[in-house]
Amino acid sequence: MSNEATPSATAATGAAGPGNIAGYIDHTLLKPEASEADVLKVCAEAAEYGFKSVCVNPIWVKTVTTALKGSGVLTCSVVGFPLGATPTDVKAFEARGAVLDGAEEVDMVINIAAARADDKGALVEDIAAVAEAVHGGGAILKVIIETALLTDAQKVLACQAAVEAGADFVKTSTGFNGGGATVEDVALIRRTVGPEVGVKASGGVRSLADAQAMIAAGATRIGASSGIAIVKGEQGSTAY
Repeated sequence: MSNEATPSATAATGAAGPGNIAGYIDHTLLKPEASEADVLKVCAEAAEYGFKSVCVNPIWVKTVTTALKGSGVLTCSVVGFPLGATPTDVKAFEARGAVLDGAEEVDMVINIAAARADDKGALVEDIAAVAEAVHGGGAILKVIIETALLTDAQKVLACQAAVEAGADFVKTSTGFNGGGATVEDVALIRRTVGPEVGVKASGGVRSLADAQAMIAAGATRIGASSGIAIVKGEQGSTAY
């Protein structure tokens, strides 16, 4: 399931200036206190600037899908977010519901404890169940491995499990559990997943220079709540 969303690593390393950077960005609002007005504002911004998607918590998927209709901007939601410590069948149920509500992309958090225990089998099982639910509805799956909580060896294991389980993207971070995307982690993920799987850098990408560095390292998508600042060449101030 590419959804035209997994350009090769070679393509990703091309120059990404203010004029085309918007197409890499998932314009994100995942604060638990976000209101409907906040969500609609983000949708309007995404349509105006031509961001790739709007990423919100599951309760807002229907709202976003309606607001973005005809805009060309995708609807993205999250599953098992932000801890990943949810039973696999619950994650799959949540993912299926998000897709039925209109999500075209789903970002899930892995079982972080399994990654830290080097339990690849548990990781594959968890991710594959969600992938089946997401792909069954025609959507794509991004797998958040929460790099700040893993060693490099554990990051590699999690990436390998994601690819084996059918993920379309591997994503660095939630932005909620300490740390965010680094150039080194993006490069490690790209080396591990190969050229055909997408890589999403998220957490702490606040400027055009930040985004360009991530893309040069192999990212094909940027998750940020500072998307407008990035496009304008300014410095964002939010954590995600």
